[in-house]
Amino acid sequence: NQYCLYFSLLETLQQHNMWFSQECIKTGINSCDDCIRSGPYCEWCKQLDYIKKGEQEAVRCDTRAQLIARGCSEGEIVSPKNNETVVKDNPLSVTFEQQEPVQLRPQEIKLKVRPGLPTTFSVSFRRVEGYPVDLYYLMDLSYSMADDLQNVKELGQDLFAALKGITEHGQIGFGSFVDKTVLPFTNTNKEKLQKPCDNDEHQCQPAFGYRHVLSLTSKEAEFRTKVSQQYISGNLDSPEGSLDAMMQAAVCGDKIGWRNSSTRLIVLTTDAGFHMAGDGKLASILEPNDEQCHLENQLYVKSNEMDYPSVGQLATQLERNNIQPIFAVTKEVERVYTQLKKMIPKSEVGVLSADSRNVVDLIESAYRRLSSKVTLTHDNLPENVRVTYKPICKHGGPAGDTEGVCDNVAVREEIYFNVTVTADECMKETAFIIRPRGIKDTLKVTISTICECQCNDPVDNSHPYCNGTGQVICGTCRCNPGFVGQTCGCSIGDRDERALKASCQRDGGTICEGRGDCVCGRCVCHAMPGGANYYGEYCECDDEHCEKYQNQLCGGNGKCRCGECKCNAGYEGSACQCKKSDEQCRTDDNTVCFGRGVCKCNQCECNDGYQPPYCETCIGCPDSCQTKRKCIECLGFGTGPFAKNCTEACKSIFTHNMVSSFPQTKKTCQQKDSEGCWMRFKLEQQLGVDNYTAEILESRECPELPNIYAIIGGSIAGVALIGLLILLLIKGLIYMNDLKEFRKFESEKKKSKWAEADNPLFEKATTTVTNPTFTGE
Repeated sequence: NQYCLYFSLLETLQQHNMWFSQECIKTGINSCDDCIRSGPYCEWCKQLDYIKKGEQEAVRCDTRAQLIARGCSEGEIVSPKNNETVVKDNPLSVTFEQQEPVQLRPQEIKLKVRPGLPTTFSVSFRRVEGYPVDLYYLMDLSYSMADDLQNVKELGQDLFAALKGITEHGQIGFGSFVDKTVLPFTNTNKEKLQKPCDNDEHQCQPAFGYRHVLSLTSKEAEFRTKVSQQYISGNLDSPEGSLDAMMQAAVCGDKIGWRNSSTRLIVLTTDAGFHMAGDGKLASILEPNDEQCHLENQLYVKSNEMDYPSVGQLATQLERNNIQPIFAVTKEVERVYTQLKKMIPKSEVGVLSADSRNVVDLIESAYRRLSSKVTLTHDNLPENVRVTYKPICKHGGPAGDTEGVCDNVAVREEIYFNVTVTADECMKETAFIIRPRGIKDTLKVTISTICECQCNDPVDNSHPYCNGTGQVICGTCRCNPGFVGQTCGCSIGDRDERALKASCQRDGGTICEGRGDCVCGRCVCHAMPGGANYYGEYCECDDEHCEKYQNQLCGGNGKCRCGECKCNAGYEGSACQCKKSDEQCRTDDNTVCFGRGVCKCNQCECNDGYQPPYCETCIGCPDSCQTKRKCIECLGFGTGPFAKNCTEACKSIFTHNMVSSFPQTKKTCQQKDSEGCWMRFKLEQQLGVDNYTAEILESRECPELPNIYAIIGGSIAGVALIGLLILLLIKGLIYMNDLKEFRKFESEKKKSKWAEADNPLFEKATTTVTNPTFTGE
């Protein structure tokens, strides 16, 4: 058909390199292997007489057209081609017949490619009629979905009827979810955990995270029975544990009952948003979701121990298990799930009615959209491998490097994708998978690179082309031990090969600067593409790589000699681009750049610090007023450190005049000399760098000498005054201390209880003695 014809034409054009601009960029080419690794369109000439004297082996590497133009025979050109081997290519199935149907062809392919050279192969796909469908109905059983649950209990017959309209091999399962049974997501009061609904709700089941109710079945009665036994539950916050439930439904394949060959759908019905990774921290749940199955007795037992999965984790598991979600949600949260759809490939969003009565129509239309859109993409693409997809179908999208899309694909319609694979570097054999999203069929692509030449050379260690002392490998000589050179013509004997090579290296650099061969310790320079040779002891020179001006070597006004322009008379510049002239360098006093630079190309190139255009001023140079201070002192007043050799030390000031005053408009310098006097002078720079004339003011401003007697007398008086003040201070402190003690004595005296007339020290003159035996009778 037309698609196969298109693909065949594409392959033919690629094989003959008619669509690609061919270019061979060569760097460091010493062998055929180096050549084919350097670029996809580099080819190698193994013809023995292809190289002329003085040419390097790298000239064997070029595009096919260039090699033939230089005289290489077609049969002597080595150019490995991309190779494609189809390993497994079962024909596409038309209808489902209780066996593994084939919807993608081929199923396994091996590629051997040259680095950088693209190879394209065709992949075909055809939707099988009557392909099985597994639909898992995952329902939010929070309290706000009470009326929706009642309608779902009555929709069993309609759901199966809709599924029968799609395929004869359909199955339906059922699961429910609410949220984690911990604060702040659910009321953890014991009574509320058992009955989280309002008090007037009689049929209310205990709070739970996710429960698997019914494995996938084709029995309508079993579905209706199980769903009819479900009751509403409840939680606290608005978002629900939707992602927890979807993750378990995706990874618990054996318990859900997903078949190997089926279109797998999860229909999520809810009227609320969803919690995701990180929200578990609100309940001190820090362990990340491990993406493993934790269903025991139909219940997700790790709900309160693991965080919610991230959207990325869920998307990965859905894609890995070929599950396509359909989000049947209310209008209020449509926007939220539309954003979620963008992050989960192969998913759809539909708007539920207030009571979910339209869920059957919604599922049916979403399935049609999902199944009619075929997206071909890859898994685990190796590093340095690029893949692009070009859809060949009626409603194909643009070519892309991550996926190819064909939309509105009918049942039994065969579509094609041209897949182009490019390996950017040499690599070991590796593999990756190409698959349609949401479909089990895969294509295994094993890729390896061709990075070595197969030249079928004779096994001869004494080939005449190699002077009988070497073997020919793809047109070049591999010398026997003890021989070196391009054709093994140099016998090194007892000499050290390293020492021979070192003598061909300048300052330990590349051998012969990469422009020649080291033959017996001397450089034999290669020829350049134009015919001339490199020259010099180390082949460091050539006469074709000098600076250009107006696209001419040395501006056409000189000769190139070893990389530098030798200008003709009357011209100058690095590319001989200027006529010799100093017209634009002349100053008002007819000097050239004030003697502080040189005139090149009619412009001043100033000495360091001096500014163009005429090198008149120097920004950043030391202040001349400061640097010439000592010379001004010795020239004007005969004092200072240069007084004894002033003429010799101050040659930079070749004239000076003593003046009685300066005009007010002229800028003057004011510096202090070695005697502390202020000098005023004016400097004027002359032609050159350090040449000045000076005008010096005759009078200096010297400070008056101090009155020594006044200083001595004042010092003595000050010391005496300070001593007197110290004495007064000491006297005052002693007085204050005595006053304090006296007041203390007065205070204690007042507190005594003696009579004022009694002297406690007075003793009476009489003594009274009592007779102890006297009774008084």
